Amino acid sequence: MSDASTSLHEALARVVLAGRELPDVLDEVVRIARGAIPGAEATSVTLIRGDRSFTAAFDGQLAMDADELQYERGYGPCMDAARAGETFLVEDMTIDDRWPDYARHAAERGVRSSLSTPLPFQGATIGALNNYSTRVGGFTPADAALAEEVAAFVAVVVGNAEAASRAMEDAANMRRAMATRAVIEQAKGILMERHKITGDQAFTVLTHASQRRNVKLRDVADELVATGELRAG
Repeated sequence: MSDASTSLHEALARVVLAGRELPDVLDEVVRIARGAIPGAEATSVTLIRGDRSFTAAFDGQLAMDADELQYERGYGPCMDAARAGETFLVEDMTIDDRWPDYARHAAERGVRSSLSTPLPFQGATIGALNNYSTRVGGFTPADAALAEEVAAFVAVVVGNAEAASRAMEDAANMRRAMATRAVIEQAKGILMERHKITGDQAFTVLTHASQRRNVKLRDVADELVATGELRAG
């Protein structure tokens, strides 16, 4: 392991994850990447969600400008790296013919070379780590190796954060569903006691009231439990 790689690992190991929002963590990581990758003069993280691409963090306006040029066109090295799961190195924007319109405009903004590395997570690619330079041939194979290490770290951080967010959302949905079921059962019990009907019949009464008033079944049940009244319409 090279000294640069060792220093990078040590810096990433010091990143505190607990109790922090994802954007704060990514801001710190892109600063580390920009400082650790010798050729990088500006660094960003692109995330792709369905058809939407966006910059989740950046260090250096050059990176944000170059990213936006790609989002406007729907293609470019950072987007292709994120979609295809491949690393894309642009040695010279003025002669690269893979994305000619983007490359021309990027060169006009001062970008001469770039290195876009995919973010792999659980068999998929969720985005890209982008590094930009104002020099032709600004990135070496050693830079690419360091970028891969940062990209792997970013992918795990983003993937785990989103998995945790989904788990929290699922738990919240479950709690809401349980609360809804509980209040409906209470309302059914009131109707069963009041009218000497079965549970199925009580549920039908609530459903009809919901349909006639064009309000949610949960709201009808809430009102009955709170007021003891069931308005028909």
